[in-house]
Amino acid sequence: MSRERTRLVRTRRTWRGIAGAVTAVVLVGGGFAVANASTDTQTGKSAAGAKHPVDKKATGTGAVVSAANEFLNTLDADQQAEVLLDFSQANATAWSNLPCGSTCRPGIQLGSLTDTQLAAAMKVVKLATGTGKGTGYDQITQILKADDVLNAAQATSSAGPAPSDTASSTASADPSASATATDAPTDVPTGTPPSGGAGGGMGGYGSGVYFLAFLGTPSVTGTWQLHFGGHHLAVNQTYKKGKVAGASPFFVGVEPSSWTDDDGTTYSPLDAQRDGMLALTGSLSTEQLATAKLTESFSDVLLGPGEDGQFPATKEGIKVSSLSPKQQQLVLKAIHPWIANVDDATAKKLMKTYAHELNETYVGYSGGTALDTQGDYVRIDGPGVWIEFVCQNGLVFQGKVHYHTVYRDHTRDYGSEFTFS
Repeated sequence: MSRERTRLVRTRRTWRGIAGAVTAVVLVGGGFAVANASTDTQTGKSAAGAKHPVDKKATGTGAVVSAANEFLNTLDADQQAEVLLDFSQANATAWSNLPCGSTCRPGIQLGSLTDTQLAAAMKVVKLATGTGKGTGYDQITQILKADDVLNAAQATSSAGPAPSDTASSTASADPSASATATDAPTDVPTGTPPSGGAGGGMGGYGSGVYFLAFLGTPSVTGTWQLHFGGHHLAVNQTYKKGKVAGASPFFVGVEPSSWTDDDGTTYSPLDAQRDGMLALTGSLSTEQLATAKLTESFSDVLLGPGEDGQFPATKEGIKVSSLSPKQQQLVLKAIHPWIANVDDATAKKLMKTYAHELNETYVGYSGGTALDTQGDYVRIDGPGVWIEFVCQNGLVFQGKVHYHTVYRDHTRDYGSEFTFS
């Protein structure tokens, strides 16, 4: 084993211990409900985890459940206890767009996993999400890469000159990591801990500071939620009797908005969302823009973390029924990139629902429509769909804007399992 590989393995093992200690505190103090883990008090080693059935021939939700069980089978008892949590309102709503690690979200940290475990974890996410380019799983992996860029840039800025948007996205990646599962996806981050920021369980940037939890027991008969996220990402997909009952809330943001990697590849993870909104607002006439203009100003999304159920009582903006057929199609195209975060079949069904509700949907904006300045904001609000896109000044890449967006559904958030006042 090379000296560099030995250092990375030692770091990963140390990180797992820190993450476990922090998680234990959060589980007690933060209210995350979890089954008791089993540890041998004499050896200090966790007991073997329970084995779960795997069906390699399963399809649809069955394939997601099988992959979830396959992932669980790679974990010991303590790790399984971090992943398998109660499907409670407290657990389901514990997500954030902030780099606050395990202090604001439940689950097991990617940076604490071995290569095999990480590949199995990301296989679950891949099977549960969309297959489109720039959306779904592809977008998720780009968001994790962006956090590596932030990590590298933050480390650079603390040691010398200001960061640029060509920062390497490999700062927290283990170049020698490789998955052993032949049927697992290969396009996954390696998940080692970030070298900058507050670090792992307590927060910081990097692809290793993302968390995966199953709220409830994964099955094709019961109710459970796939809960995955970290900085600028929150995936909440609720399953009931083998079907997706809710693909929201889904938060996705990015800083920097684009960058070029060391290999020359340029990434712009939220181009699909931004371009759809630009095409929509760009189609509006001066008169239509005046109707769509919102009276409020926005520095962030209105219905971010902790704002469950707080939809405005009155819809604002321009009613889609007043738009031309071509403009109405642009509304649907603008909606689609957020819906495409869920598996393709579910996304297709949701888009049909939102198309049916289109005449009662409203489009509004605040600030400018170029989506290039702090406070530029666009909203789509229907009987079901709720989407927000807002520009904020950069935090690490100062002088540049970054994006926050959220997709919610008035009736389907968390699979309609909870009531919010």
